[in-house]
Amino acid sequence: MKHLFFSVLAVLIFLGSCTTHKNSIVEKSNSETYSVFQTNLINKEENKTPMRILQITNEKDSVILRTKSQPIDLNTELETTKKLAKRLLTTVNDPKNPGVGIAAPQVGILKQMIAVQRFDKKGNPFEVYVNPMIKQYSVKTQFCLEGCLSIPDKMDTTKNRAYAILLEYDKLDGTHEFEMIEAFTAVIFQHEIDHLNGILFTDHLDIEIEEAEERKRKNNE
Repeated sequence: MKHLFFSVLAVLIFLGSCTTHKNSIVEKSNSETYSVFQTNLINKEENKTPMRILQITNEKDSVILRTKSQPIDLNTELETTKKLAKRLLTTVNDPKNPGVGIAAPQVGILKQMIAVQRFDKKGNPFEVYVNPMIKQYSVKTQFCLEGCLSIPDKMDTTKNRAYAILLEYDKLDGTHEFEMIEAFTAVIFQHEIDHLNGILFTDHLDIEIEEAEERKRKNNE
């Protein structure tokens, strides 16, 4: 998710309630271990070398970006998971293409890992989250101008992002956490977790257009 400006319309919080083809650059694994292809891709370069970011404009890349990611078992292949985390951080901090968040599918790894810049913490650090899940969304929403590292030359305002979320995730040290996230940082989490489910921010725009057209139709009846 590219660095962007945003405006928040809500202040009060009330909590309510790809499939891949054979020639794809990534193998989809039904297990919680990394495939040979995934392991080789992660270990191909040093930790300080950015990975290639998949683009929706590329046919093979788009199949992967539309595929749901698999969970990570931190009890198996922990070192590969740690290396993936380091490479994600290097990629999202690449001066040639910096962002405020990135998900493993964006670099061709269909695993449930994201890196997010925490604008709600001192120093705005980047942090890695394994198997992140949003357990609750606030009723209040916010507008946000969004962009995506995997969607070149496209920025637009989403209007249905929750102002606050309750996040559940694993840390690389094996601990399991719950955390309340608010405002712009909550949008980043929503954006990146969408990637883990094969969803792009432009999908939200399409839904908003459909809803607006439906309201217009009803008003004209």
